[in-house]
Amino acid sequence: MQLQGFKKYKLPDSPGVYIFKKDKKILYVGKATSLKNRVRSYFSNDLIKTRGPLLVDMVTQANDLDFQKTDSVLEALILEANLIKKHKPIYNTKEKDNKSYNFLVITKEEFPKVLIERGRVIEFTQGYSRSQIKSGATYHSVFGPFPSQQQLKTALKIVRKIFPFLTSKNESKLYQQIGLEPDISTTNAKKEYAKNIRNVSLFFKGKKKELLRHLEKEMRLQAKIKNFEKAAKIRNQIFALNHIQDISLIKNENINVESNFRIEAYDVAHMRGQHSVGVMTVIEDGEVKKSDYRKFILRSTKKGDDVGGLKEILNRRLGHTEWPMPNLIVIDGGKAQIRAASNVFEKVGVDIPIVSVVKDERHRPREILNLKSKIKSYERDILLANSEAHRFAIGFYRSKHRKNLI
Repeated sequence: MQLQGFKKYKLPDSPGVYIFKKDKKILYVGKATSLKNRVRSYFSNDLIKTRGPLLVDMVTQANDLDFQKTDSVLEALILEANLIKKHKPIYNTKEKDNKSYNFLVITKEEFPKVLIERGRVIEFTQGYSRSQIKSGATYHSVFGPFPSQQQLKTALKIVRKIFPFLTSKNESKLYQQIGLEPDISTTNAKKEYAKNIRNVSLFFKGKKKELLRHLEKEMRLQAKIKNFEKAAKIRNQIFALNHIQDISLIKNENINVESNFRIEAYDVAHMRGQHSVGVMTVIEDGEVKKSDYRKFILRSTKKGDDVGGLKEILNRRLGHTEWPMPNLIVIDGGKAQIRAASNVFEKVGVDIPIVSVVKDERHRPREILNLKSKIKSYERDILLANSEAHRFAIGFYRSKHRKNLI
C-alpha cells in the first residue's frame, strides 16, 4: 500500500465522497455517510474480506486520497454518480459494466416522467448524452451511473416529496392527495410541472445552490404579487432542501454498495417424486432479477430425494462459470439441506455463506438457519428470494406436469 495512514488526511465525520488516486489519475470514487469511518475501513487488516480483491488491488495502487464534503448522504450519492460519469475511474468501471449500472432518466414528452433504467435499456454514446427508451420515446436527460438501484430508489422517494413528479406507473389519485404526484389537469399545470422537472434536474446535476437561488427568487416574486399560498409552498421546498431527511438512505449505507449484492435461492418441486424439477431465483441489490432465473429438470436424482435434488441443481449451477457468482445462497429446508449445499461448495473450494428458510405447517417462514450477524441486514431479501424460488418452482412443476398429461 503506497498510501500513508488515513489520519494524515483529517477526514471529517460527515457525509461526502472519497476519491482514491494514483498521482493525478482517479482510480476509484465512493460515497460515505461518515468519510472518516468509511475511509478508515480501507486501512483495516481484513480489507480483502470486507471489500474484496478488486478494491484491495485499488488501494495497493493508490498513493493519494481526496474527498469532498456534502450537506447530506443524498447529495453524496448524487456527487458520486456525477464524478463516476465525468472521470470513469477504472476501478468503478471494472466492478460493473455499463449494462448493470442504474440511471435516472427524464423522458422527453409533454409531461416528462422520471424513471430508473438499467444500462442495458439505454443506448449509450460517450457521456450518456443520447439514448432511447424501450417505447421509442427519447430521453430529455440521463443522470448516473448509480451503483445501487435500492439507494437510487430511496433517493427518488426523498426528492419526490419535495418536487412531485410522474413515473411510468398509472398511479391513483392517492398520490396526488399525499403530494407525490402533481395534478396535471389544471390550467397552469404544464408550466408548473416544467418547473418541478427543472428542479429535479438541477438537484441531480449537483447544482443545489443554483436551485436554491431559483426558488428564493420565485418565492419573492410570489410574495410580491400576494400569492402567499404559493410563496409558502416554495418556502417549504427551500427548507426541505436545507434539511434533507435521508435517514432511510443512511440505513441503506449498511448495505455493501461497492458491488452488486447477489442472492441466489434454490428450491425443488415434485409430487410424490414424480416430475421432479428445481429452480434458481436471483435477488440483486434488493430487487428481483428475473432475467437470471433458471429452471432445472432433475435427471440423476432418486424420486422424492429433496436433498439429492438440491445437490444436483447446485452442481449443475457451478458448471456455469459464465454466470456471476452469488454473495449469498438461500435454500429451502433444514440442517440436512445446509450440510448438503455446504459439501457441494466445499468440494470445489468455493466459500459462500449459505442460509436455509424453515417453514411452519402452513408453509410460512418460521426461522432462518445459519443467519450470521454479517448478513442479518439482508433478512428481507432472503425471505423474498425464498418466496420467489417456491413460487417459481411450483409454476415450473405445474407446467411440466400439464405437458406430461397431454
